[in-house]
Amino acid sequence: MAATVVSQMWLGTRWAPFLWLHLSLVAVAAAVAAEQQVPLVLWSSDRDLWAPMADTHEGHITSDMQLSTYLDPALELGPRNVLLFLQDKLSIEDFTAYGGVFGNKQDSAFSNLENALDLAPSSLVLPAVDWYAISTLTTYLQEKLGASPLHVDLATLKELKLNASLPALLLIHLPYTASSGLMAPREVLTGNDEVIGQVARDVPVVAGGLGRQLLQTQVASHVIHPPVSYNDTAPRILFWAQNFSVAYKDEWKDLTSLTFGVENLNLTGSFWNDSFAMLSLTYESLFGATVTFKFILANRFYPVSARYWFTMERLEIHSNGSAAHFNVSQITGPSIYSFHCEYVSSLSKKGNLLVTNVPSLWQMTLHDFQIQAFNVTGEQFSYASDCAGFFSPGIWMGLLTTLFMLFIFTYGLHMILSLKTMDRFDDHKGPTITLTQIV
Repeated sequence: MAATVVSQMWLGTRWAPFLWLHLSLVAVAAAVAAEQQVPLVLWSSDRDLWAPMADTHEGHITSDMQLSTYLDPALELGPRNVLLFLQDKLSIEDFTAYGGVFGNKQDSAFSNLENALDLAPSSLVLPAVDWYAISTLTTYLQEKLGASPLHVDLATLKELKLNASLPALLLIHLPYTASSGLMAPREVLTGNDEVIGQVARDVPVVAGGLGRQLLQTQVASHVIHPPVSYNDTAPRILFWAQNFSVAYKDEWKDLTSLTFGVENLNLTGSFWNDSFAMLSLTYESLFGATVTFKFILANRFYPVSARYWFTMERLEIHSNGSAAHFNVSQITGPSIYSFHCEYVSSLSKKGNLLVTNVPSLWQMTLHDFQIQAFNVTGEQFSYASDCAGFFSPGIWMGLLTTLFMLFIFTYGLHMILSLKTMDRFDDHKGPTITLTQIV
């Protein structure tokens, strides 16, 4: 008998519902006002449920018809058991306020959701879905699966037995995030996220006497590694990246697990003072040699802004008596802040922030990079100055279009105000005005 496959979604209702597919289809839904849109996140343990999406323009809203084009193939090719979490009053601001960012991801209230997206073979993110599409989602799933929704809780779900040959639509209600109860919103969100994690990890769904986890394989806990910290009498330099990879002669090595969370990381050569700092990372037997990476930063006072700014002067790679130098002067910010960038890389397709004056055999990519070398307090990064520009192409297009329309309006208004009425008229009772031709 075929094993039961369950798909999971989480939809927050009202402000920012979002949906997810896991090996099961599970969703969390909320009551959405007519003028609002809902971010929607889907993932599944089944592979290739969604083709790669073409980039959509800023502000694009997914309609109910478009949403059905994404869900129809997933429900036909993928899981037939759907678990739908329903949560009211979940806003996009909740993700901003309580989601872990940069080097502080261990504080996230959505760790299970982040783990699911990182590990899922198939996923889809829709930033804004029309309110009507979300409000009719339960009805759509009921019609698509041909199954009536069954309201359950975590305890009931553990004892539930499903027939693998029949589809199922299960609904779990989660607490509000903005209620007037005794629990803070972060605690409510963390508790809801843990419920979702327990469903994904622990709940057996039995079909025909054959037990099966909601996840086919136990999902390994996604470890959020701590930042590298250089200390003398106190923490002085913090460095963190989601992924740290280097290449020599086009052979790539992942140094993430050798760098972060390592107690005996070799920081020999690192130093710090109020004006200059250098973080030195040394690795033995890397590409058959000892390799040292040096992040060199300077802190200077600028009278124009009346404050101190730091700049990463350069990044050096030393190996076998030779050195490669990368100019990274774009890594800069107020010294009271840290610096963050999604990609710091020597590859052109990833921003090319690492620039070398001469061709080099070395390449490097740091994903979700963050560093702070001045005004460090404890083991936490300060507010981050991000490399992302404020003006996106969409914003520039909007500004230029607005200025063009404003110019047309101003010109038209000027023409109207320049009109003059006649101040002399022909009196039909008197002699007519004649013009004498002068020869």
